[in-house]
Amino acid sequence: QVHLLESGGGLVQAGGSLRLSCVASGNIFYSMGWYRQAPGKQRELVARMTLGGSTNYADSVKGRFTISRDNAKNTVYLKMDSLKPEDTAVYYCNAASIWGKGTQVTVSS
Repeated sequence: QVHLLESGGGLVQAGGSLRLSCVASGNIFYSMGWYRQAPGKQRELVARMTLGGSTNYADSVKGRFTISRDNAKNTVYLKMDSLKPEDTAVYYCNAASIWGKGTQVTVSS
């Protein structure tokens, strides 16, 4: 059975940085990504990356967030810099139809 396990969330002040990690067990996925869901809002794409290194980002995070993968470890990362209060959300790792349980990111002003 395939699982996605996220880690790295937490509380940070505006302007700070965090790095999220997501380890996939059992499969190697062509595309892995991060989504987020803020209270009262729909889940939205943050960033995705393919095995070949192609990426796409939400406009709201371009220039601040960086997605990367370590294919040997079957792990995807999300480095988040210049964090803003509006980045506060639960961040979910995704691969194919599989979702992680999420990790909370809270940015204080």
